Amino acid sequence: MDFRQLRYFLAVGEESSFSRAAQRCFISQSAISHQIAKLEHELGTSLFDRSTRSVKLTAAGLRLMPIASEVLGLEARAFEVATEPRDSIRITANMSFATQSLDAISQVRERYPHIDVEFVIKDFTDRVNAVASGEADLALIRGEVDRPGLETMRLGIEDLVVVTSSQHPLSAFSTVDLGELAHYPLLLPPRSSQVLLHRVIEDAFVEVGRRARFGPSIASDHTATLEVLTNPRAWTVLYASTAAETPSKGLKFMREKRHLLRVPVCGVVRTGTVPTPELEFLVQALAHSIVPATDNAPPVRGSGS
Repeated sequence: MDFRQLRYFLAVGEESSFSRAAQRCFISQSAISHQIAKLEHELGTSLFDRSTRSVKLTAAGLRLMPIASEVLGLEARAFEVATEPRDSIRITANMSFATQSLDAISQVRERYPHIDVEFVIKDFTDRVNAVASGEADLALIRGEVDRPGLETMRLGIEDLVVVTSSQHPLSAFSTVDLGELAHYPLLLPPRSSQVLLHRVIEDAFVEVGRRARFGPSIASDHTATLEVLTNPRAWTVLYASTAAETPSKGLKFMREKRHLLRVPVCGVVRTGTVPTPELEFLVQALAHSIVPATDNAPPVRGSGS
């Protein structure tokens, strides 16, 4: 009996099919059948009841399944213990940071091939908690956090892009003033799920002496771009990095004239962390991947994304 036979046995038992187990193990069906037959011969008992329509575990096969799983688990642990541990950096972010992060991670891996860099998707609160608990080394957020035990490093500034239908009355322009947008409904997810966006937009409208006209909240199973396509007089905003990857058919993307719709992009680390050269290089690479501000913008406090 060897590990290979137990692995094939477990695959057939879980799939209830020799053909599917063979595909899963990347071998031929005849090869997996041969190895199972050898295992049955060594054990002196049948492990499967075979018919033209189904493959079922015998009583002996049912007893062997948990043992096979345990043995293979021990095999995996043995390899894990014997393998030299590798240094690693764990980043946590949401999917909107994926493109920027992957480019920076690639640079780190090229410079430091001995480092494993993990990119873990989490929502805002879980990202911050992961850094606080030590589960993650760095969290990427928009906005800032004010929490004991954590430090925020500004990596850059990202613009918000105004998005309308190509049928919107203002769609002929490449830039737009907030005062002009005040006449049209703004479609956003609920404030409870996007505090930062709401706050940045509200503060920007205060700056120009106007108030945003909020339309109905975007449902969780809809997108902002879909909503403005179906509501040609409405508008919404996207992060610039998201807008760059969004199909533009039927849409118009515009910059806000006064550069008031901006959010800081930050990295969160534990207070007192002494960064390794690898982590410092990663932070620098991430900072270079963020669209830089063209002028100084005040920090945005409060919940982020």
